Amino acid sequence: MMIDTHCHLCKEDYENVELIIENMENNKMIAAGVNDTTNKEVLELIKNYPTVYGAIGIHPTEVGISTNASLEWIENHLKNKKIVAIGEIGLDYHYGIEERQKQIEFFKKQLDLARKYRKPVVIHSRDAIEDTYHIMKEYQDVKMILHCYSGSVEMAKQFLKLDVYFGVGGVLTFKNSRILKEVVSFLPIDHILLETDSPYLAPEPFRGTKNEPKNILLVAQALANIKGLSVEEVLNITTENALSRFDLNKSL
Repeated sequence: MMIDTHCHLCKEDYENVELIIENMENNKMIAAGVNDTTNKEVLELIKNYPTVYGAIGIHPTEVGISTNASLEWIENHLKNKKIVAIGEIGLDYHYGIEERQKQIEFFKKQLDLARKYRKPVVIHSRDAIEDTYHIMKEYQDVKMILHCYSGSVEMAKQFLKLDVYFGVGGVLTFKNSRILKEVVSFLPIDHILLETDSPYLAPEPFRGTKNEPKNILLVAQALANIKGLSVEEVLNITTENALSRFDLNKSL
C-alpha cells in the first residue's frame, strides 16, 4: 500500500476529482484543506471516498480572510474519525511581513487545538524556519509533520530532537534539489513520509504539469535510490510511518 500523506483535491484544481482518486486504486490519500472553502470540500471527500482521509486547517497565507469562526468550525469537526490531522497550518513570510503576527496567532491557536484533541499537525514553513522551530518547541507533546521540508541539514537535526516527521515529495526528483537530497540522506527513514502536494510540484519526468497522488510512486523510487533500498522496502516503511504518525489504524 502507498499513502500520499499530503495532497489537495479541490474542485478548482481538477476537472474530475473522482478520476484522480480512482487513479490511486486502493491506495490512500490525506487531502489537506487550507481555508474555509477547501476545508468543507475535504469533509465531502472523506464522506464520499473510502480511501481519502482529511486534514483541515488555515494556511498561513489564508489568515487574512479567516476569522475565529474559521477556527471554531475546525474544532467542531475534529471528532470526525476520518479527520486525521490539523493542517495545512504554519508560517509563510515569502510575500512580506504584513500578516506575520496574525500568522503566528493562528498557528498557535491551531497547535492548541491539536494539543486539546490529540491530533497531529501538518506544518507549512516558507522563509520562516527559525520562527517555526521556536514555536514548535513549545508543543513537543503534539505529533508534528513538516510538510514539503525545504530547510537545511542542520535545521533538520534540530527538528529531529522534537520528534518531527518530514514530508518529502516530487522536489526530491529534481536535478537541482541538492540540499533536499542531502537532508534525505541524513534523515532516518523512520521519520520520512511520502507526499505529492498535488496538484503542485509534479516529479520528474512530469515536472511542470499538474501533479496527482498516483505519482507518489516516483517519489518512493527517488527515495529508494538515495537510501539504497528497494521501492517495496521504502513503501512498507513509509506506510508504517504514516499509519503511526496520523493514527490511521484507528480510522481504517
